[in-house]
Amino acid sequence: MLLPLLFLFAAAGLTDASIQFPITENTQVDTSLCPITYFGQEYTTIYINFTGEHMFVCFNGYYHPESNGDCIKAPNTESKTYFELNTEDYSFLNSVTFDVKDSINTITNDATCYLRFDHPTTFGLIAMGSQSVLWWYNPPQIIASVLVNGDVVENVPGSENWVYSDTSGCRISGFGVKPGTTRQSLDNCTSLICSNTRVSSTKSCLVKGLCTVTGPTVFDFRGQMNSVSDRCEYTLLQDQSAGFSLKANFLERRRRDVSFVDSVTLDFSQGADIQLLQGHRVLVGGSPVTLSGSVQTFNGVGLSKDQTGVTANISLNGSPVSVFFDGTTAQTYIDVPVSHTFTGLCADSSSSSSSRLSSDSSCQEQYKDPADDTINPTTVIEQCNILKSAPFSSCNAVVDPESYIIACRNTLNKYPAVDGLRCQFLKAYAKACQKSQSTVQNWWTAAKCHHPEPICQDKCSDHEFCGDIHGNTDCRCRAIYASEYTEQNRLGGPTVCKDNTASLTLVGCLLKENGIDYNHLHLNDKTCTGVMDPESHMLKFNFSSDSCGTEVTTNNSQVIFTNAVVTRNSSSDLITRQDKVFIEFSCSHPAPELQNVAFKIIDNSVEVVLQSGEWHYSLTMKAYSDAAQTQLLGPNSDVRLNQKIWIVLETNGLDEEVVSVVTDSCWATSGNSPSSSPRYDLITDGCANAEDGTVQVMGNGQGTSNSFSFNMFEFSGKEPSEVYLHCQLQLVVKKNNSFPLPGCLGVSPPLSWSGWGSSGPARRRRSLRYRRGAPALISMVWTP
Repeated sequence: MLLPLLFLFAAAGLTDASIQFPITENTQVDTSLCPITYFGQEYTTIYINFTGEHMFVCFNGYYHPESNGDCIKAPNTESKTYFELNTEDYSFLNSVTFDVKDSINTITNDATCYLRFDHPTTFGLIAMGSQSVLWWYNPPQIIASVLVNGDVVENVPGSENWVYSDTSGCRISGFGVKPGTTRQSLDNCTSLICSNTRVSSTKSCLVKGLCTVTGPTVFDFRGQMNSVSDRCEYTLLQDQSAGFSLKANFLERRRRDVSFVDSVTLDFSQGADIQLLQGHRVLVGGSPVTLSGSVQTFNGVGLSKDQTGVTANISLNGSPVSVFFDGTTAQTYIDVPVSHTFTGLCADSSSSSSSRLSSDSSCQEQYKDPADDTINPTTVIEQCNILKSAPFSSCNAVVDPESYIIACRNTLNKYPAVDGLRCQFLKAYAKACQKSQSTVQNWWTAAKCHHPEPICQDKCSDHEFCGDIHGNTDCRCRAIYASEYTEQNRLGGPTVCKDNTASLTLVGCLLKENGIDYNHLHLNDKTCTGVMDPESHMLKFNFSSDSCGTEVTTNNSQVIFTNAVVTRNSSSDLITRQDKVFIEFSCSHPAPELQNVAFKIIDNSVEVVLQSGEWHYSLTMKAYSDAAQTQLLGPNSDVRLNQKIWIVLETNGLDEEVVSVVTDSCWATSGNSPSSSPRYDLITDGCANAEDGTVQVMGNGQGTSNSFSFNMFEFSGKEPSEVYLHCQLQLVVKKNNSFPLPGCLGVSPPLSWSGWGSSGPARRRRSLRYRRGAPALISMVWTP
């Protein structure tokens, strides 16, 4: 193995020297007789090595592509050179001093010695006290590179005359800067300044624009995008000179391995902190405040709230900054360019390690949940690419949608498109467009998004978040918290025993997610109900050995008293929307059990062909699990008790300019015959059953299709509990440029019907009439 050569020249008493020798392999040379000051660092050793195409002269070790070396790089395909160190050629040193000072106005010292390399290229380094110069003599197409920490500071082309370059500039934050010049840092947000006298300074770039945090993704002021992978608190924006920090806390939701921005804190070194929380709630100094559309000032911060979220307006050293938070997205906008040095994720979204605030390392624990097999990558692409379509496309030239699309795909390929997640990426983009004076009009309608988004009416506890539960917006359990119970197939517990009393605590959000209304639960004695904690949403049952229907048994010398949480079941109730629950517990054997009833739709679409007068048309009934009518319920879809479902009744072959369809009545039976009993009415005379608050009718009589929604139920005491849904429809002719509507929609019945003219259909369709015949009947069935 070839070992690098080492040349030592520092002999005692030797001050003037001229040392020359060839170099053909990696060689380390002691140059303490001619120290070189290279960008603020004095070196007394050089390392020469060859790479086949280039020769490197480095000061802090042999060159390697992955090293951060201070080096001169020169072309050399022969892997050899001739080296000279000279301290005694005074004629040359005097001459070169004159030439250098004439060429470079930043050099003020005289030359004292030089290092020279000859063949096949000629160049050298001239020591001039605390200054140094690269001299270069080669054809113009031959280029030498000056490197500091592996970064190219300058490329020096050859010339027919000697070329000089000052190599004694400033070293700022690891970057080399030539005297009298300014360069940008790698993030293009800090100016590195080196004066003619080599005094270094920095100046932050002007910051103006929008920083958006939605889900786990951060889009910083520079337009860069990165994601947070844990559940910690981070600095979004910090201005130390103003004593201000903007912080964001990230937490999980349905999955343990995906984080979401959950709250935002405005932290002032002087004055009370302001927290923007879920549900458009605000705390000032830890105390809740009530906001409206009018701006209210707290400690110099203007706070206001509308139906979309909460806005905080502050001033940092005279520059206005606004912070908006709606529970899913935090957006910070700086309207006027400022030159303060900001730190945090909004300044640099890749600075997660330095911006993390949480001292508790548990927030950094990583989880790996099973992949969600309901996610369709093709559908995800379609859902996110809508940002390139109208009406969003009107803003594409102003705000590039690509990073938002990537963030949308990255999240939705791992986390299901529930709880409005798809829409929050669209809203974040629309908000960015609005701040850039390019408002996207009515985007929520085109994207089938709620506007404004529904929020939980009740305050969710720390272990909950606001999401969808069976079609309703309510507080769901966070995944890590819920896993403590679900992994053991429990809804709460364990049983707490003390003396002759026992208690069992059930998790309120788990009850909701399993379709259980806690108001329907009691112990063996129906008068013994649970107490719901309004803050923690935990349901607690208590009983003693002689109360609430407790059963007392003995086992040898042990006395065991047992009770159970059960569902209220009234024989007078025709229907029920509650699962059957039986959770038995005692002081020694807590054994929660839950009997779930999940229904499956037999056919996801029912179609019948009908004839009214001389017009043939088809009628289709479909069931969906979402209001946007994108999630069609199929034979493999579970429908839980009390889950909201949407029924769409649609016709094909009717002219909506002439005729409209009215759903006259819809009812459910436990048998397949529409006339069987028991019967439960959902729609009567075109109107929702007023006694069932879950029924809503949409668009009835306003076109050739309409829909309604209701919460799923089963018939009490029926085993098996099949539910047959029947709907009866009528056709209504347009009269006086309007359609008669059911009384609940503003026009009193009765509906009028008439027949065709004897001559058949006329050219002007508005004159067509229909004969009232047998009403159309269509049915659908669910089964456990």
